[in-house]
Amino acid sequence: HKGEVVKDVNAANMGQAVAYASAPLDRNETIKPPTDNIPVHLKDIHLEKGMQCVDCHFSQDNHGDGNLYGETRNAVTIECQDCHGDVDRESKILTYLKDTKAKNADDLVIGAFTGNAAPKNPNPDQLAYRKSFLKNRFEEDGGKLWQKSALNPQKGWYVSQTSALNPTGAPGEKAGAYAHTIRRDNKTWGTPPSMDEKNEELKLAHSSSSMSCYSCHSSWNTSCFGCHLPQRANMRRPMLHAEGAITRNYTNYNYQTLRDDVYMLGIDSSVKGNKVVPIRSACAVMVSSQDALRQSIYTQQQTISAEGFAGTAFSPYFPHTVRAAETKQCNDCHVSRDKDGRVDNNAVVAQLLLQGTNSVNFVGKWAWVAEGNGGLEAVAVTEQTEPQAVIGSTLHKWAYPDFYASHNKRGQELEEHHHHDGSVLDLQARGEYLYAACGKDGFIAYDIANIDNKGFSERIITSPVSPLGQQFYVKSKYATSICSPSTLALDPTREHFPENKEQSVHLLYAFLYLTDAQEGLIVIGNPLDDKKNKAGVATLLDGDPDNNFLQRALTFNPGGLLKGAKHMALHGHHAYISCDAGVVVLDLDNPLKPRHVTTLTSYSQPRKVAFQFRYAFVLDNNGLHVLDVTDIDTPKPVSGADLQLADARDIYITRTYAYVAGGKNGLHIIDVERPEAPKLVQTYNADGKLNDTTAVRIGMTNSSMFAYLADGRNGLYVCQLTSPDDNPTYMGFSPRPEPRIVAHHKTRGPALAISEGIDRDRAVDEAGHQLSVFGRKGARPFNKQEQERLYLKGGQLYTVSNTPQGEPLKPAGGATTTEPPKTDTPTPPKRGIPRRPGS
Repeated sequence: HKGEVVKDVNAANMGQAVAYASAPLDRNETIKPPTDNIPVHLKDIHLEKGMQCVDCHFSQDNHGDGNLYGETRNAVTIECQDCHGDVDRESKILTYLKDTKAKNADDLVIGAFTGNAAPKNPNPDQLAYRKSFLKNRFEEDGGKLWQKSALNPQKGWYVSQTSALNPTGAPGEKAGAYAHTIRRDNKTWGTPPSMDEKNEELKLAHSSSSMSCYSCHSSWNTSCFGCHLPQRANMRRPMLHAEGAITRNYTNYNYQTLRDDVYMLGIDSSVKGNKVVPIRSACAVMVSSQDALRQSIYTQQQTISAEGFAGTAFSPYFPHTVRAAETKQCNDCHVSRDKDGRVDNNAVVAQLLLQGTNSVNFVGKWAWVAEGNGGLEAVAVTEQTEPQAVIGSTLHKWAYPDFYASHNKRGQELEEHHHHDGSVLDLQARGEYLYAACGKDGFIAYDIANIDNKGFSERIITSPVSPLGQQFYVKSKYATSICSPSTLALDPTREHFPENKEQSVHLLYAFLYLTDAQEGLIVIGNPLDDKKNKAGVATLLDGDPDNNFLQRALTFNPGGLLKGAKHMALHGHHAYISCDAGVVVLDLDNPLKPRHVTTLTSYSQPRKVAFQFRYAFVLDNNGLHVLDVTDIDTPKPVSGADLQLADARDIYITRTYAYVAGGKNGLHIIDVERPEAPKLVQTYNADGKLNDTTAVRIGMTNSSMFAYLADGRNGLYVCQLTSPDDNPTYMGFSPRPEPRIVAHHKTRGPALAISEGIDRDRAVDEAGHQLSVFGRKGARPFNKQEQERLYLKGGQLYTVSNTPQGEPLKPAGGATTTEPPKTDTPTPPKRGIPRRPGS
């Protein structure tokens, strides 16, 4: 409760934390402060005070009002400010109880309930009931609001009022007043603005008209990144939801990655007023089906929403983890700097905005490896059954001890793998297809739907129907890399219905992008057909095998600009292509009419570019370099952010770490929590086993993180980065990785590239284009303009401090004033809540 680390956490003091303040009080009792060195449980403050559900959710919430609602939240009649008031007023309940004979008493009673299900025009009986209810459940006591417990009316609580926060009071009150009254200019605070304030910069930054209270007052929330629904035939079971029926096609839920270390914001549903609210990953479903012969018809396939969004669903919700003091801090949502003036929460803001951080990506059972002239291979890296443990991992040891022992006995060699001949330099799996850059063979799409089906003798094929009925290749002179704009399954060509209040999937996501060393950029997919409304590779998603004729939709290489193109990476709809000229930036807002933005020529044979929020990380012959891409059309090199690395070949950013495939040196792990000052923290070569490392991808299975490494001559290596065995603090937003090889496979050809896993925490791209479906009508991620409000003013970056800056405004003559204080530029903020356990 003092904000200090608890040194000895054990069952006894954790039990004390859970039991703390678990009963309502009478008016003569006071809450005893928590004991020092007892961990704060962070349960909802209402629960901690001894409140029950019915103390907030009154009779209508529980028993309904005769209407059918789309979800439980839509049937709620009360909001936070109904009891706690707002920054500029006490609650209407308290005002009403102070003077029940006031002229506007009825208006106060009506306005005391502001939830969307509260009747705005109650009839006389409803109004009389509401008055009686308020008097029975609340009292005014010396100017304070006393609420009686629903279960024991002799006890209750004093309900704090937001308007009573003192900007010159104790540190907690001062911080609360600062958060509630800070204006959009990021410096004026202390009093709320007048109702007729016209200056946009002097309006409240966190107004209750556009933000829910629990956007800041939620201490934590949970997200379920992945839910596997395997259907198995010939299993006689009762229906899953107690319908009373018997089924022979049994489907059960297998939750994969539950996390409470992420916090994300977005826009609520239309019913709830489209306010800013917490967002969680929920029902991010993948499906499998096994027939009566135990043949896997399909394995862990993605779903797609009716209007074309990825089925890795997100939804707004109320976490029920409200706290008074342990709230979100300023630097949980806005850009902050350390004492040296360097940005220190880039990954946190990327996660908050739903752009993703590559930490919970789903690799699944099969790791796909490109092997040059050796073709490609699918290597089974997990068990088939749930829990889907990575072979050789800590979970494997616990859940499958016999299999784990056998695995170690054969020297950690992975047994199951399937090969396809050819020449493959780069590859990316998405749904039922694997896209490959195949050198002189150009582009090939492989059908991998039956990779897990024992009924198929050839599980990786190029013509699942007939060469006459489809075309899964595009010839080019020398294809070097393939860029799928997302690992998620998206279809921009599906029909939209206004009543669904959905956004559109950007056309960028209809196509694939191939780099060719001689031809430059090749856009792959069917051209837009107004009659059928199909474009790009969307025909692969419509279930019709007769229209799968992929073709070259565009070739872009004006004046040889993209000669020697090696790799392409996307930041929103901007492409960064590494080639002989340097790093060429293209605007693909119209993917069939690229616009050349700029060419960055200061790099020595650039190889790869990776992004996280406002920064790009570039690999070249000299190592790692950093670009500030806040203005995506004008990327700026970050001075002093260069890190010399010999033979750096590939890069993958995961939360606050960059993983670099370092060739003969193995795997470099680089701390990029402060992107403007990257630090090499470890080089791992597994006692010399990693000596030709060419590619790295990160994925998470259950609660452990893994690196999948392509190591040239040596093949595929699976490296466990976090686990209860290796990391005492393996949970948290970004624990320090402790790499350990747990499995490997000697590939037929040189291991050159690995397919990236499914982005399970990415709902929107950096340009504000929505990717994943939102489970409430009208709900969505922030668009580009809304994202930028959190960190830009007039096109310039602004940063925040968790400590109130300057002196607060003081009311003049009892009225608020909007005259800004005469203060200097805010000093660099102190660090907020530690991002890593033990820091």
